Amino acid sequence: MNIDRRRFVGSAAGMAATTVTAADWVWPKHSVSYRRPRSFVAVLNAAEYSEKTEALLMDGLRLFRLNVAGKTVLLKPNLVEDLPGPVNTNADIIGAAAHCFLRLGAARVVVGEGPGHQRDTELVIQAANLQPHLAERRIDFVDLNRDELARVKLKADYSGLGELWLPRTVLDSDFIVSMPKVKTHHWAGVTLSLKNVFGIVPGMKYGWPKNLLHWHGIHECILDICATVPIHFVIADGITAMEGNGPLQGTARDLGKIVLADDPVAADATCARLMGLDPLRVQHLSDGGRFLGNLNTNRITMLGERVEPPARPFSVLPDFEYLIATTRENAHAASASSATRNEEKWVHRDELKRYRPDGTQSCDRAAEV
Repeated sequence: MNIDRRRFVGSAAGMAATTVTAADWVWPKHSVSYRRPRSFVAVLNAAEYSEKTEALLMDGLRLFRLNVAGKTVLLKPNLVEDLPGPVNTNADIIGAAAHCFLRLGAARVVVGEGPGHQRDTELVIQAANLQPHLAERRIDFVDLNRDELARVKLKADYSGLGELWLPRTVLDSDFIVSMPKVKTHHWAGVTLSLKNVFGIVPGMKYGWPKNLLHWHGIHECILDICATVPIHFVIADGITAMEGNGPLQGTARDLGKIVLADDPVAADATCARLMGLDPLRVQHLSDGGRFLGNLNTNRITMLGERVEPPARPFSVLPDFEYLIATTRENAHAASASSATRNEEKWVHRDELKRYRPDGTQSCDRAAEV
């Protein structure tokens, strides 16, 4: 009897998920839960990086009515290597986000990253052309690979690590924004907002490319770190994404999207669907959907554009072909998005000014967002 690999792996993953769920019921591996009744995601169309990026981003952020007044906001982009191509989060988006949060009332905005490959962080910043954006807006940059550290007990136990030394800048921040570059990944399948937290683990303590996390399981460490240092908001750079042999040597793919979300699981699930991949088949998303955020479309409200699967899914390495969503799965995601819209949980741009992310509506249709 012949069984194709994708069907076999998908079935095996399903059985494993069932087993893990049953085990979790008896021996839960996490002591926290950040899931809410509903999560909010906005997909913004952006054909290119330009001076219009900040205005677009500001309009998108206002949909969420974020309360950052007087807070310290940490922007955690994905800055990995001094390589050409869509390897790093674009500096235009990082700079625009920093200015937007200051305009929203943040007392301080800091950009922090601990590159996982290149040990010379300054070289990565220069290659990403980030320094002019930081200087123009007087934004501090913190090298998380070399920051002051504190020992922290992990709030989940998927990896067995128990504890990690983490940067003070991260732990002292009031509001953490994960800013990934939308990419495939040769070990994790995808690298999005949750995987982006690897950059907070200090290289000076754990080495490069932070092998401790790989030895204890990439998916497992993602879950443990995100349970301990929750992501409050996501701004995913998908204007020019990466497919194939990501996160460093893949091919540029024009996606033309910026994804905003108040839930990292919902953000990554949405990005995966935009890539033509099935988020349920990504291990850390499937597991994270039980306590880090909402994975299913029936618990995600789209603010603005609908999620449409691409005509051609992102190319992936052969070992990850099982992530590619089938026609039936794409149709289900599209119908779920349509159903959400028909139930008026989906919000058209014309109605955004009277909408609140808590599910209620303003009495004044012309109220400022």
